[in-house]
Amino acid sequence: MEADAVEIRVVGCLLEKQRATPDAYPLSLNSLRLACNQATNRDPVVSYDEQTVAEALRRLALRGWTRLASGAGSRARKYRHLMDEALGLDDAELSLLAVLMLRGAQTPGELKQRADRLHRFADLDAVHDTLDSLVDAGHVERIGRRPGQKEERYRQLLGGGEEERGMEAAPAAEPQPAAELAPAGVDLPPADGAAPEARLERLERELAELREQVRDLRESLGA
Repeated sequence: MEADAVEIRVVGCLLEKQRATPDAYPLSLNSLRLACNQATNRDPVVSYDEQTVAEALRRLALRGWTRLASGAGSRARKYRHLMDEALGLDDAELSLLAVLMLRGAQTPGELKQRADRLHRFADLDAVHDTLDSLVDAGHVERIGRRPGQKEERYRQLLGGGEEERGMEAAPAAEPQPAAELAPAGVDLPPADGAAPEARLERLERELAELREQVRDLRESLGA
């Protein structure tokens, strides 16, 4: 059975954090929850609780994709991925796979830009070569171009793709002017697309993520 969307998000975060913030890796359960719920570099943005993440880790461990990494003297249980061993992939392949897990279908150009902080590809041809390897291994597939795009897109096939495939099949709704959507006499929020409360909640969540990463880094240095 393929992995569900929560499992894909969890293992994608472990892959990303191992490369982007190696000093804070492996991740505690709370750090992993915050990583899953990040408002940046995620599509879609989710709001998992610790129980949801813990259940996904249990299922991933049964697949042989993750394991507990903390020792007996550790103050917090920490987790790491085993995707290199489970799938036999190299660093370049795992980096692209992580970005596909966290951001959905993308073009090679988008992948090169977004994977740069995880693995430095020499050029776009190197990205294409790595994608071809992933396609041959059955972990990634090519899909159609978006209107106005020149490049084909790619998506991962390890799981969690039912919602994304449904979105691919559904035609995009025509945008309507804001004035037509608002009932008479109702004021719309500012045109930046988010109410002040939503922006404040996002900033608070990002601040909590930074604090947790600093705390884990201090624990790592202390150990």
